[in-house]
Amino acid sequence: IRDEESGYNKNLFCIPKHYEEDLERVFIPHGLILDRTERLARDIMQDMGNHHIVALCVLKGGYKFFADLLDHIKALNQNGDESVPITVDFVRIKSYC
Repeated sequence: IRDEESGYNKNLFCIPKHYEEDLERVFIPHGLILDRTERLARDIMQDMGNHHIVALCVLKGGYKFFADLLDHIKALNQNGDESVPITVDFVRIKSYC
């Protein structure tokens, strides 16, 4: 996102009531995030080929993205010509500093 990007008017979206007063604009719509997540899953599957995939999620902040990404990877894995083994694990980090 460029610094001069003004985003989208929040009235174009369904915003939960408890966020309405705190939110001024939407910079990245949810649909765009889902589309990029699906594209990332396709890139991962293409780059990994037939190699075993080890997916590691950093808790807690990354869980939703991780779950969405894994859903896309699993769908591609089930609908592809060959099935690739996937191992999932989680790590919790006390501080980002």
